[in-house]
Amino acid sequence: MLSRDTTHNMYLLGLMEEFGVVSNARAPFTFFGRFFDGELTAALFVGSGGGLLVPSASSPLHIGDIAKTLHGLVKPRGLLGEQQVVDALLRHFEVTPRFVRSQRLFSVSPNDLGPFTNPLLRAATPADVPRLVPLAAACIEEALGRDPLRDDAAGFELRVQQRINAGRTYVLEEGDELVFKLDVGSRSQFGAELEGLYTAPSHRKKRHATLCLGQISRFLMSSLPRLTLRIDDELPWFAETARKVGYLQARQQKLVWL
Repeated sequence: MLSRDTTHNMYLLGLMEEFGVVSNARAPFTFFGRFFDGELTAALFVGSGGGLLVPSASSPLHIGDIAKTLHGLVKPRGLLGEQQVVDALLRHFEVTPRFVRSQRLFSVSPNDLGPFTNPLLRAATPADVPRLVPLAAACIEEALGRDPLRDDAAGFELRVQQRINAGRTYVLEEGDELVFKLDVGSRSQFGAELEGLYTAPSHRKKRHATLCLGQISRFLMSSLPRLTLRIDDELPWFAETARKVGYLQARQQKLVWL
């Protein structure tokens, strides 16, 4: 079911391939599914006891059937997915969001890419951590309006280190400064979803985002069939950058914190 629409299920497919469907000691999570005549019609990832819910790009009615069984058992704190499906989850869980961000999904395949590259983009290393942590924190503060270093500095630095160790973070360096970063948020045999693209304010308008997005897209699609990324509706310049590189606009998304 998920592989029939890999573009709109990319993040969920990555979670399934990374963790497996059966919960284990690596992380507290559960996958829930809705079946009809033996066929899976909807799926829902519930991580950290409700810390993050990621629904499949299925009918809101089918996702709602899963939510009904979890009402009172799961306390959602974050939701990410297609707008109409996330709205259905909010209704069934009877919760009011304190932060909502409307987004648009973009996707690209190898044949769509334009001629944009920057071979200086490289995988981050443990030696980059002291410079990368403040850059990654600034990305979150600008996007979500909260400073992760103020909320949990040690935990945030650990997450940055974990992504580096997993080969999920890429950076651009100028002199002794990291001026651009991005993360591979989710990856599977079907493709990957990029996130956390950020250029340091003093280094903007130098085409770093365009060239580095083109570079990482070409690099990853040497072994993957498709990439996706989510772009906030309030960032039209970023959407234009993605289109220039070759990304095509897909369906409306929503990010919610409760």
